Amino acid sequence: MVTAALSILLVDDEQRFRQGLRTLLNFYSSAGPTTFEIVGEAASVEQAMVLVGEQRPALVLLDLELARGDGVALLEQLREGSYHGKVLVLSAHQEDDWVFRAMQAGACGYVFKTHLASQLGEAIATVMRDEIYLPPEVATQFFRLFHYYSGRSLQARSQIHLTEREQEVLYWLVRGASNEEIAKNLYITIATVKAHLTAIFEKLQVTSRTQAIVAALKLGLVQA
Repeated sequence: MVTAALSILLVDDEQRFRQGLRTLLNFYSSAGPTTFEIVGEAASVEQAMVLVGEQRPALVLLDLELARGDGVALLEQLREGSYHGKVLVLSAHQEDDWVFRAMQAGACGYVFKTHLASQLGEAIATVMRDEIYLPPEVATQFFRLFHYYSGRSLQARSQIHLTEREQEVLYWLVRGASNEEIAKNLYITIATVKAHLTAIFEKLQVTSRTQAIVAALKLGLVQA
């Protein structure tokens, strides 16, 4: 059975870095089960929005710091628009607030540029399974910052009324578990997991797993 290639848009203002990404993705295509097709390259927010509209890539690999425009602003525009693909941030910034801003704006994962060779393949596979990718060194910073914000959100937390089972499902969701893993851990069916996730999304007023995790941590509904 022939699997369709995964379409990818590269967004980075450094041409040499984009070329390096092409080389790495070509290597993954030749060595792994998934074929990657780069459908375009953009160096600015404006170029990226045009190409997303034209090509509808399944995945955007995004640098947050562009010479013309802010990568976080692009994330917010994509979230508010009609784009339904995934965005994986590739950044040289390792500061807590950069990770926080990217994930809050709708990124599905965050990878340091210095770790691309060892982590990019796993990161792409993870986000395309509709899961969050945060390597350990990123996750620690991410959770720490959200704990800071959660301490300021007790009033909002009291307004979210999750059932005991929904709380359990949310607990495993935040830890990156797939629907199958959640079902196994809680001894329920996958269909039941999906039903609980639908209810959780409605109560948190979100539309994706990424946004649910961000909201849960920000509101202090779960502990990392």
